[in-house]
Formats: sequence, structure tokens, C-alpha cells
Amino acid sequence: MSRENSRHRIAIVGASSLRGKELKEVIEDRNFPASDIVLLDTSVPVGTLAEAAGEPTFIKPMDRESFDGLRFVFFAGSADEARDNWKLAHDAGATIIDLTGALDAAAHAAPWIPELDTLVAPPEHKARKSEGSGIFSSPAPAVIIACMLAAGLKKFSPARLAILFFPPVSERGQLGVEELERQTADLLLFRPITRAIFDTQVAFNLLAGYGEASRPSLAEMRGAIAKGITAYLGGRIAVPAVQLLQAPVFYGYGFAAYAEFAEKCEPSKLDSALLAAGFHLVGEDEPKPTNVSVAGEAKIHLAHAERDENVSGGIWLWGVTDNLQLASANAVRIAEELLAPKI
Repeated sequence: MSRENSRHRIAIVGASSLRGKELKEVIEDRNFPASDIVLLDTSVPVGTLAEAAGEPTFIKPMDRESFDGLRFVFFAGSADEARDNWKLAHDAGATIIDLTGALDAAAHAAPWIPELDTLVAPPEHKARKSEGSGIFSSPAPAVIIACMLAAGLKKFSPARLAILFFPPVSERGQLGVEELERQTADLLLFRPITRAIFDTQVAFNLLAGYGEASRPSLAEMRGAIAKGITAYLGGRIAVPAVQLLQAPVFYGYGFAAYAEFAEKCEPSKLDSALLAAGFHLVGEDEPKPTNVSVAGEAKIHLAHAERDENVSGGIWLWGVTDNLQLASANAVRIAEELLAPKI
């Protein structure tokens, strides 16, 4: 088969969203075998000038013909956009990879974290992968982090594992980023703050909940993450406890994890296991990872494990990942795995 014939037409639905833009860059950076990248979006006017693979292109209309001849369709925009259009893509014979989370329930999408295949296979993995056209879900960044931690620590059988996540406002898309920008400026200029997305002050603040008018609420986000972790691990690994605190940061998903073991465990052994599970461990002389230091990186960066001062079997972990890069890279890896020669 020639190189040209081995390339595939793909589409990004929600191409103008933060996820959509990041996904397009990841596809290009990883040299994914795409002969054409079709950009679709309902939130911007049809014909809006864009760029793909270094060439000018336009946002195209969302209709049945838009999905003809496509090998993969990535849903990277809003949940409503995915729910309203996935059947068009599926009926056209495209393989669907959803980054919005909407198709877990609407289309029974199969969650998949390819980097964990050697440690824990996702539900319906083998059956879904063998289909000519399937519907896959690339889990949310917090779900990927939690599943990788649980899988990486599995052989040590922790008595408990709890993770406190600090989601950035970019998890709420461009509108979340813009609201934090406006609130920061409003507060510095002593003006009433904008509250359209969070319905409360997120700038210069840590939040255990949003205002009553904000949807989804922080509790609903936590519930979706917990449900996603349980669905992926499927009872094969003890699921961690999770909690969220909204941080006043634009990008980068930070987390603090506490693992407790029946007996004292060497932090260096945990570090080695997590490194083997796909985490990036910072060097001994390097500073701990931050939202700034991980920008543009697809890996989850971890500081070295540290013992708890009061609990002999307690270990603390600190990590950060670029949330948009992590989600996009995982989605593209799903497509790469589907294209890999079957053994």
C-alpha cells in the first residue's frame, strides 16, 4: 500500500474550541497519517478562516455530507454538539472518538486509555477494537490521572488512595478562561465582577463549590469524574476517593494524592512503579512540577513520593499535567492504536 493510500480523512467537531485547537496541533505534531483534516463547528460562522497542516482552510457546515468518506471523527467541542451530531458521523461509517464525555451515556462509548493497556484493559476493549467502526471515549484528564495512579500503585495494594484535584478554568472552555481574565481585571480595578460561568468569584480564590446558577456544578463535575473512574477500572482495581477544589489558574491540572499502605513502603519503589506506568518523574535536583512547567507536555509530571510525617504507611504525591495536551494526546493515541497492524 502506498503512503498516500495509507492516509486517512479525519474531522474535528468543535474545531474552534480550546480542545479542538489543541487536538489539531497534536495531530499535526505526532505526524498522524491524515490526508485531510476537516474542521466542523456550530459555534462559529461557516466559512470562518482557519488552518490545518500548515494550509489555510475554512470551518465547514455540519450536515450529513460533512461526514462522508471520513475514517475518524473527533468530538472536541461542547457536549450538546456531540449529542446532536454523533449519529450523522456513525451512519456515515466513521469511527468516533469523543472528548466531551457526552457519548458515554448517549452512545455507550467505550472509554480507552491506551497507555494503560498493559496494566488494565478498558471495558469492552477487545470487542470494540475489532469492530470496523466503533464509538470510543477519551476520558477526562482527572479520570486519566486517577486511573493511571490506581493502576501504577496496584501491586503495592494500598489500603486507601485519595486524590484532591485542582481543575483549571480551561476545563470550562474558552468562556471559563475569559471569565477568569475579566474577574482578575475587575477586582484590580474595583469593579463588579463577571459571574456568567462560575456565578461566584474564582479569581484570587479557591472554591469548594460554584454559585447556584453555574452548571455543571463542582459537585456534578466531581460526580462525573468519580463515575468515569469506576466505569474504566470496572472493579478490577480499588477506585480512589476524589475531591475537587477549583483553582484560579487558566491551564494545568494539579493534584495531591495520598496513598496509605499496611506496611511502610519505600518511596523510591513507588516512584519506579509510577514511572513504569507512564508518568514523568522530575529529576532529583529539579523543582516540583507546576502549571507553568508542564505547559505543552502530554505526560503527567510527578514530584518524588514523600512520606507522611504522622502515618508510617502514608505517602504523598504531587503532580500536574497540561489538561488540554493530555486529553488530546490520549484521543489521538486511540486512533493510532486502531490503525496499528493487528497481531
